[in-house]
This record gives sequence, C-alpha cells and structure tokens, in this order.
Amino acid sequence: MPSFDVVSKTNLAEVDNAVNQARKEIATRYDFQGTHTEISFSEDKTTLHLKANSEGRLQAAYDVLQSKLVKRGVSLRALQPGAVDSAALGQVKQEIKLLSGIPVEKAKELIKVLKDAKMKVQGSIQGDQLRITGKSKDDLQAAMALFRGQQEKVNLDLQFTNFRDS
Repeated sequence: MPSFDVVSKTNLAEVDNAVNQARKEIATRYDFQGTHTEISFSEDKTTLHLKANSEGRLQAAYDVLQSKLVKRGVSLRALQPGAVDSAALGQVKQEIKLLSGIPVEKAKELIKVLKDAKMKVQGSIQGDQLRITGKSKDDLQAAMALFRGQQEKVNLDLQFTNFRDS
C-alpha cells in the first residue's frame, strides 16, 4: 500500500552556518560597535541565545539572524522566540528554541484536517512524525497538497519523506 511520512525537521548545519554568518555581520557592522551583542548556539543544538545591551539592539540582531536563516533555506517557522529577559550589567537576553518534530496536538490537528477533507487516506501518529497511507499515489499527492496548504495554520514547516509505492 503506498505511503509517505510527514516530518518537521530543521537542518542544524545550515542553522549553524547562519549563526556564524550573523556573528560576522554583527562584528563588522558600525551600528553594533560597542554594544556587546552576541549570538550563540547551545551545546545540545536546540536553542539559540541572543544577548545585547538594549532591546533595540537585540531585535536588530534577531533580524540579522532571521535574514541569514532565510538565505540558507531554513524556515522561520522552526524558530520559537522566548521572552526578552534582563541579564547582568544592564544587558537583555532572549532564548530562541529550534522546533523539531511534529507535536502530538499538531499531528492530531493534521489528521483531523485529513478526515474533514474526506480523502481516501489514513493517517497515523508515529512518534514525532505522521505516516499517511492510501490506495493510490494520486490520493497521497492530494494529501500532500492539502498539508502544504495547512502549514501556515499549524505553524510548522512540513517535509514529506519515504514516499513508497507499495
């Protein structure tokens, strides 16, 4: 029976490259001189840390980071910015989580959309991904098109993998 998997993954190598490019730009831009603005990647590669001397500088650094991520093909839907907190020496900081995988509640929402569309496919939750099976490839491709239209609504960047014909 034909099937495919729906996943939501972030290319960590591209995120790392974008962080390094953003650091270089911040180090060389005149408007960041003397502001002690920093961008760092956590050891476990799940969180980005931004630090600056004001909220305006922090937002500008975040904008630089976003532009570098977009240029490297990383979806901004994979970012979940936290609240801006005050840090030592009058600085402000912000944590940005990198989302990976499809949370169970979002997976249930996607399966509900599939059922509401009355398509001849079935969806099952397998960990942090969905497996969609159907009798024909055309039904599966219609399901892919439906999910592409739902990406904005569920605020996830979806990829389709393991397309199997039998």
